Amino acid sequence: MKIATFNINGIKARAAALPNWLDEAQPDVVLLQEIKSVDDAFPRDLFEDRGYNVETHGQKSFNGVAILSKLPLEDVTRGLPGDDDDDQARYIEATVVGDHAALRLCGLYLPNGNPAPGPKYDYKLAWMERLRARAAALLAEETPFVMAGDYNIIPQAEDAATPDAWRDDALFMLPSREAFRKIVNLGLTDAFRARQQGPGHYSFWDYQAGAWNRNNGIRIDHLLLSPAAADMLTDCQIDREIRGRDKPSDHVPVWVDLAV
Repeated sequence: MKIATFNINGIKARAAALPNWLDEAQPDVVLLQEIKSVDDAFPRDLFEDRGYNVETHGQKSFNGVAILSKLPLEDVTRGLPGDDDDDQARYIEATVVGDHAALRLCGLYLPNGNPAPGPKYDYKLAWMERLRARAAALLAEETPFVMAGDYNIIPQAEDAATPDAWRDDALFMLPSREAFRKIVNLGLTDAFRARQQGPGHYSFWDYQAGAWNRNNGIRIDHLLLSPAAADMLTDCQIDREIRGRDKPSDHVPVWVDLAV
């Protein structure tokens, strides 16, 4: 089962690029972030015509997450538990059933947190603690799961082309990285690092200052696997070349193959 995460930075802006990538890459499941669309306005036909089931958790003009799946989506839930007052559309879950096991899909768009310090950074850290609690709850259920999306976290210096430029940014500040490690240290596996080591692997290049042409990127899109899901891992790759195509997102897809 090929499962991808992709921050598309606006479904309207990516109405051609996203279907083209789907036709080429043929993922079984895609977890989308920043659809920037209310549910009713999401162009479901683009994906249903390609054989995908579609579930969205949208919001006008910003945020918004979705799941596209060639397999039926069961037990769909929206919103990250732990704060009933949080109205930002950043989290969606569903279950798919493979040939050998059921798999819980957790799609997330973690808050950016800038400027830091400040209320937005406090929200980011509180959101990450809620995410840690959700991961712990899923582990207790012993159902294999993938917790994937735009984490807005640079885990280590090697995950940035110019780490010093990010020292005071919410994506790389020590409390952010510590909160990420607390989630991983529950027993999760960073799928990409399980397959690829060393610097130079990025999933985001800013639109400004020629970041793409200079390969001034960061790795902030992650797929964290529960132990049972990690046992099924056969591959994980970044579709880097997508960034150089017409009207790209500033992110590119990252995907895993799991023998589910």
